[in-house]
Amino acid sequence: MGKPSDLIQGTLDLLILRSIATRPLHGWAIAKRIQTVSREVLQVQQGSLYPALHRLEQQGYIEGVTRETEGGRTSRVYSLTSFGQEQLAKETGQWERLSAAVRLVLEEA
Repeated sequence: MGKPSDLIQGTLDLLILRSIATRPLHGWAIAKRIQTVSREVLQVQQGSLYPALHRLEQQGYIEGVTRETEGGRTSRVYSLTSFGQEQLAKETGQWERLSAAVRLVLEEA
């Protein structure tokens, strides 16, 4: 089996969008949420996460706002835009179709 950090190409955007669908989160919290919800199976490295966040922001799916934390540090917090909500629904449907097709092949084999 692959390493826990291995993600099927194209799933990271879906995981990020889903992670911030309920509330805005900063980058580390997004990675931690993915790891926690996946029961430690998925681990997103910073080298993959931050370029994906930047790309999603450029595409208009998410919005990042820089905020000051209680400790006086700054953190960029990301939230889903209405365009991002549409994209999340679209990507979720595509993922469900793909995973159902893979499940059919595995059951047949």
